Amino acid sequence: MATQTGMSGIDVKAIVAELGAKLPLWVDKIYQFDSRTLGIRLNGENHAKYLFLIEAGRRAHLVKGMPEPPKNPPPFAMLLRKYLSGGKVLSVRQQGLERLIILEIGKGSATYRLIIELYDDGNVVLADAENRIIRPLVSHRFKDREVVAGVPYLLSENDPTASPEQFASFLRNDDRDLVRALAIGCMFGGTYAEYICRMAGMERSFPAKAADPGPLYAAIRDLFDRVLHDRHPVLTEKNCEPVVALDGERNLVAGHFSSFNEALDAFYPMTKAAVVKAQKEKIPKSELIRRHQLAAVKKFDSKIDRAERIVAAIYENYPLVADVIATLSKESARRSWQEIAGILKKNPVGMAAKIRSIHPEKAAVELDLGEPVMIFVHDGVEQNAGRYYDEIKKYKRKKEGALAAMARPVAQRKARQQEITPLKKQWYHRFRWFFTSDGVLVLGGRDAGQNEELVKKYMAGGDTFVHADVHGASVVIVKGKTDRMDEVAQFAASFSGAWKSGHFSADVFSARPDQVSKTPEHGEYVARGSFIVRGERTYYRNIPLGVAIGLQIEPQAAVIGGPPSAVRERAKIVVELRPGQFEPNDVAKKVLRLIREKTGDDEFKGIKSVLNSDAVAAFVPPGGSDISGEV
Repeated sequence: MATQTGMSGIDVKAIVAELGAKLPLWVDKIYQFDSRTLGIRLNGENHAKYLFLIEAGRRAHLVKGMPEPPKNPPPFAMLLRKYLSGGKVLSVRQQGLERLIILEIGKGSATYRLIIELYDDGNVVLADAENRIIRPLVSHRFKDREVVAGVPYLLSENDPTASPEQFASFLRNDDRDLVRALAIGCMFGGTYAEYICRMAGMERSFPAKAADPGPLYAAIRDLFDRVLHDRHPVLTEKNCEPVVALDGERNLVAGHFSSFNEALDAFYPMTKAAVVKAQKEKIPKSELIRRHQLAAVKKFDSKIDRAERIVAAIYENYPLVADVIATLSKESARRSWQEIAGILKKNPVGMAAKIRSIHPEKAAVELDLGEPVMIFVHDGVEQNAGRYYDEIKKYKRKKEGALAAMARPVAQRKARQQEITPLKKQWYHRFRWFFTSDGVLVLGGRDAGQNEELVKKYMAGGDTFVHADVHGASVVIVKGKTDRMDEVAQFAASFSGAWKSGHFSADVFSARPDQVSKTPEHGEYVARGSFIVRGERTYYRNIPLGVAIGLQIEPQAAVIGGPPSAVRERAKIVVELRPGQFEPNDVAKKVLRLIREKTGDDEFKGIKSVLNSDAVAAFVPPGGSDISGEV
């Protein structure tokens, strides 16, 4: 059964049957709405037109409407159009009970396969007639298989339900209990596995290898036959089902759909198409809320009516219900429910003819009293009726709550959060970095290895080499010409041993790239991360130490750091640091808290993805720090 997270193998079987009945079909146009959602326009006979929506990993079925496609189709959509548009759908099939739909499409003399994966993260794969992948929507390399262009697409050959012999062999070799073997090994899922156990008259906890495969396989084929040829789709509060599973506590919301495709389209209403339609209609929020409330009241009325009908049916059939309770309560004390089910199945007359299904886990049976009624055999007639009286009271309370909510004015909508665009990871982010007030990139090494790398790999002829005149300092490279060497000097001074020593100022010098060398004089040694600077240098004396950390919002959101004047130029919120007593980790936590307090969680949508302790800690100087100011 379909849930909001996705479709099951039984659902796929129903969709494959409905699409197969519409053949022949021709592929018209293919669209891609986002990284996981595609749409295919299909043409049928007698000018029939269909819209097939694919949400990889979740669902694939016909819909009444699709979103507006992007003006510039993504590359994968263009590729599918090239190979498939104008092609004829030759077949629609499923591999066993895999959540997989395979469309075989002929175009000219070639045949292609469009493989739609509805499990895990999902995928859509275009392959040739030999199942060699032409292009997947998403490339993956797994431990046991690859989904990349040029390799074969591997389909599982294991289908325990393919024949009575394969099913019997599967049971003999499975060490799980019966319901788990069916749910996992045969891919029925929990609900249909329990349904098959009930229909076969077997207890769910019975060992699979000891179970009789005959009744179970008959129940499986009966389920398949209903899914393929006798569908009656229904919606419950949480599921969409192609056939009605025998469950007396279903709480149906709607039924009587003409097709399972139509039921799924109703079950998944929050598609982009629905959103676009609502936007075009410009329905006020108050009206949308009122519609939801009216629907809720209608649903509660429906449940109250059903519970009242069941209570009436129980009392109208009082002797029968009492006889069922007395007989089965006595028998269950000396026989297993599996034995009881077998006896009832062999003699379907009298009281047994009214029993539609058995629920051993609840010690209950479902009776046909004009409509399905769950009866608990260890409770009396009045207690069973009382359960439904309690339901009536519950739904009346809910209805009163909904009516009361309708009487209250709609709360005003909160101010809309501002959407942010996070700054994409750049190559220089692994170094210390900042942009000067006039827009020039400045880089600094975090350790001796990065100092070496900056000079050897990233320093060019037009750059400037900058270094604090103290032991243990970052190599600083200015990538271009700037008028704000005061900011560069402060950056170099702050990320040096002077900060760790507790000094409040330091001298800094700059030089041309051709003055910087690793070649020592005879008898000298140059340590890793250190360099020899020959020739005249430019000095900047008594440069005050100071670092600012701030939250930048425009044009892209990021935590930035560097000299206070450069950070204030770009950041919305700024916290300034000076040499002090608190450890770097503690300082990072304090700065993070201050920025979050100033930002407010409701102001920016997605700010948590940008504002975190690691992003802040990257700009805290080594050594003790104090917070000297905030904006």
